[in-house]
Amino acid sequence: MLTALTHQALRLACWQADRRFAGQRNQLETVQRHKLDLLLQQVGTVPGLQSGASWEEFREHVPLSRYGDWKERILAQREGRAQLINSPLQRYQPTSGSSEALKLIPYTRSFLGELDAAIGPWLASLYRQHPRLGTGRHYWSVSWLPESQRKLLDGNFNDDSELLGFAKRVLAARSQAVPPGVAFAGRADDAMFATLAWLVAHDDLRMLSVWSPTFALQQLESLAQWANELASVLASGQWGARAASLTAVPAPHRPDRARRLAAVAGLTPAEIAQRLWPELALVSAWDTADAAPWAAQLRLALPQASFEGKGLWATEGVVTIPYEDRYPLAYQSHVYEFERLSDGVVLAPWELREGDEVSPIISGGNGLLRYRLDDRIAVTGFMGQVPCFQFMGRLFGVDLVGEKMSPEAARQVLAETALDSGVEPVTLLAVDARGEGRSRYIALFSRTSAGTKLGPDEQIAQAVEQKLRRHFHYDLARDLHQLEPAAALLVDDGWALYQLIAVAAGMIEGNIKPESVRRVALSHLRNVLPEAAGFFSTESRVLS
Repeated sequence: MLTALTHQALRLACWQADRRFAGQRNQLETVQRHKLDLLLQQVGTVPGLQSGASWEEFREHVPLSRYGDWKERILAQREGRAQLINSPLQRYQPTSGSSEALKLIPYTRSFLGELDAAIGPWLASLYRQHPRLGTGRHYWSVSWLPESQRKLLDGNFNDDSELLGFAKRVLAARSQAVPPGVAFAGRADDAMFATLAWLVAHDDLRMLSVWSPTFALQQLESLAQWANELASVLASGQWGARAASLTAVPAPHRPDRARRLAAVAGLTPAEIAQRLWPELALVSAWDTADAAPWAAQLRLALPQASFEGKGLWATEGVVTIPYEDRYPLAYQSHVYEFERLSDGVVLAPWELREGDEVSPIISGGNGLLRYRLDDRIAVTGFMGQVPCFQFMGRLFGVDLVGEKMSPEAARQVLAETALDSGVEPVTLLAVDARGEGRSRYIALFSRTSAGTKLGPDEQIAQAVEQKLRRHFHYDLARDLHQLEPAAALLVDDGWALYQLIAVAAGMIEGNIKPESVRRVALSHLRNVLPEAAGFFSTESRVLS
């Protein structure tokens, strides 16, 4: 009863934002120009702009930017020497980027309000389309920090509920299945274990909301792997051997659920999940571009639930939200522009046309102006005047499971490893295992001396792995076992092998150019290197 009342109150808290989102859909230009006026009042003096500058003047005088253009000013703000915007700073949110192993994005009160303006309509739409969500518990993922960076980033964890306004956050907390304290576990495995213990403790789980579908698939694998230990914790209400790592979160005590889990412990991960949560109403995860095959696996694993793809959210801001079976621009949040990829022309949102392929540019309440997100999206239609989009992928680099590996990062890892090891760098292969085990990166090098042994090289692989783990999202993906450790392969002629792999993937030989990071399907790699199958684990059995 209490959970149902909580959901009713949460729906009511979302009502105003939802009404505004739906009611102003034919006033796109007016809303966006007004948001720019308010933003410029907050950021104060901008070089080249007079007070009360127009949209056109803003576009003419403020350059497009990426994180590197703001890095020194963010550092100055952290040291108390500057302020990007006149809004109280709440925290810095970590992520990684094209040329930065770690980026710290300012989250101000104003910026969080912009995110909340997108979450309200999204939640309202969810409740309308999936009424059973109002009858039980929800899990909104908490992406804990990589273990290697917890001291540096203490307190800056990605809790989805932290994006809500205060009232919604209080209400949402009362319906959450997992306490936020799991984010402070000493080890990623223990955080995963505690998350699963609390999920199993609730027989009324109704929503599973994660970002990467590979994370949810890993949860299901771990559920089967730890079934007996989880049952022991639920029976006793004590963390046992994991207690020292989990001091920030209590252990659930549900002997009845312990017995239920023990009874299904021998089944496959998918079967266990279906028996534990037969009334699961909705799974929410990325389901486009690189995430599509993994989302398909997750749908098969949890057929009792409906599935909804995520909108386009970045640490730096929100672009689209799922709303009434479409993905409209979150036009009530930030100030938006779009670079048309066919000719580089920067357009206002009201200048877009169906079929345009564009990359979004955000100016937001964190003080970052005309900030490039480097994503590729296509206009699929309109909700009133508001454009709706489909996410097509990243403009640069590779993103198998959310690790965001950029060409610049790959190039640096290869160059440093080659210099230390006396070999010649060729490429970093992002090998997509597509259900034949976990994906991994394989660094390809050419030998420079006849005496060097050819084939897999464990020492070079360890060096590559160490350098890759300097990058926030790769490090986190490894902690969560979404990727296998990097491997390294030393050959006589790396460029010749690279071309064979590209041809196997369908490229024309004359069109092949060197790339520092290249995505390749395991099936294509195996056609060229049959022994490559040995690099991949076959223990994944979610759907078996």
